Amino acid sequence: MSDGAARERPTFTGPREWVTYRGGLGMLMWGLHRIAGLGILLFLTLHIVDIFLLGFGKDVFNSLIGIYSSPWAHVMDVFLVFGVLFHAINGLRIIVQDFAPRVMLAEHKLVVIELVVLFVIFVPAAWALLAPLFGG
Repeated sequence: MSDGAARERPTFTGPREWVTYRGGLGMLMWGLHRIAGLGILLFLTLHIVDIFLLGFGKDVFNSLIGIYSSPWAHVMDVFLVFGVLFHAINGLRIIVQDFAPRVMLAEHKLVVIELVVLFVIFVPAAWALLAPLFGG
């Protein structure tokens, strides 16, 4: 291949190649984005099921809703908030990169900015969610 020739894109041989970690910050963020999305999907599925249980009577529904007020549910809420915030902010970063491909040269800086924004929003939210557990 000469210096001026276009680079060939790698060919993928199958589904195993789609999930093989090839390294780099972009791949790590891609994986975390998918995990956060699956967590949000699980949360929404759980709430569809609990609304479905309302059809079996108030007692069944209320027993499940009682679980949501337990201490471990507050901790799970923190994970949910983190997942939603990460998914949203990372999605905005991806949109910026899609519409301005030149910023890919500064992908690491964009990820750092993303994580700073994430934690500036997440820490007060986590504090507010966990305060009732500690008498706040």
